[in-house]
Amino acid sequence: MTSVKESLQRVRYALKLVPYQKGMLKMTTAVGYVRVSTKAQGRSGLGLEAQRAAIARFAQAEGLDVSQVYEEIETGSGSDALERRPKLAAALKAARKAKVPVLVAKLDRLSRDVHFISGLMSQRVEFVVCDLGRQSDPFVLHLYAALAEKERGMIAARTKAGLAAAKARGIKLGMDARTEAETKEIAAKGGEANKAASLAKLEEIRPNIEFALKNGASLRAACDLLNDRGIASTGGGRWHAPSLLIAAKRLGLR
Repeated sequence: MTSVKESLQRVRYALKLVPYQKGMLKMTTAVGYVRVSTKAQGRSGLGLEAQRAAIARFAQAEGLDVSQVYEEIETGSGSDALERRPKLAAALKAARKAKVPVLVAKLDRLSRDVHFISGLMSQRVEFVVCDLGRQSDPFVLHLYAALAEKERGMIAARTKAGLAAAKARGIKLGMDARTEAETKEIAAKGGEANKAASLAKLEEIRPNIEFALKNGASLRAACDLLNDRGIASTGGGRWHAPSLLIAAKRLGLR
């Protein structure tokens, strides 16, 4: 089976692309963007540090000054991925204003989705993928993204097949491998963790809720004020009277 690397080499040959060489970049300034998908990865710092190091090495080799590195902890999938990635939006805005490129360590730190990459290309900002070199032609990045998307699908298919084979051999997977007592304990701990996380989010916006409810304001009026000011609920959506009442009770405001 042809590997993704071999496919990329064939694409380069077919398009007669000039291999990237040190010194090809002409600009002197750039902004960086690093991303991991989960909070656990963000807390470990390992993935982010590796990406920062790759960007720093590339910038040093090219004599580039990276004015700022935007850091994000968010999944790269979904049709609304850009809306859920404010740091990427900020990096695009800064790069567009300064007329400089955005440096990323690997293409998948932007996304493995071809449609998403295509949308980024319409932002009038140049992206430089450090492990690929400077390929300013959007068509080339589309090809890389298409191959990355294909690779993601192949990995998912192999994983699914492997799990199905293990299950067919009688191997219990996931929660099925746990005893009933262990399952109950995990569920209880999960519920406690969710409650704690929800309360922590409420505490962050306590001043906003207190202000909205001051002077005996009705729940509906308070909701309107919070929504007008763009203060999202703990679920990330708009406020409604029932959810605000629950939040106020949890904060001891009602």
